[in-house]
Amino acid sequence: MQRDTEDFIELLTGAQSSVFGYIVSLCHDHALAKDILQETNLTLWRKAEDFEEGTSFTAWACRTAYFHVLNQRRKVSREQLVFDEDVFDYLAERQEERTAESDLRLEALRKCIAKLPTAQRDLIDRRYRPGASVQAIARDEGKTEGAVSQALFRIRTTLQRCIEKQLVKEETA
Repeated sequence: MQRDTEDFIELLTGAQSSVFGYIVSLCHDHALAKDILQETNLTLWRKAEDFEEGTSFTAWACRTAYFHVLNQRRKVSREQLVFDEDVFDYLAERQEERTAESDLRLEALRKCIAKLPTAQRDLIDRRYRPGASVQAIARDEGKTEGAVSQALFRIRTTLQRCIEKQLVKEETA
């Protein structure tokens, strides 16, 4: 049971940013979205045994969040102008598709970064650390900012091509 709990916590924490983004896209209020995310997390925790292994945890979590957002909308519908429910459902479905696509792109990015030569991976890692800058990297490496920027551009281009190939491969699989 302990391992199952750890696995569930990993899935839950890994999905937080996607679920939060999904909720914000539906309610357009960060403070309210945080509250709904917490309610969603509680529901997910309570219904952990309902999650089907091998399916998309993020999609399941977003579907749960959808019902919490819908419930919130119903509470305030008398107080303010809200979208027609059909429009709301349409927007929710589009956002779910974007979230799923985002998850696929993120996984493809991880795979592509792993394929980079060590020096390129290190450069990407250094550039995207909090507070990092091209100027600092250039200074540390004894290179010009232009040279570091050009190297990063080439790496990003390589990653973009790799991601596109990876996504095509996933679609055809």
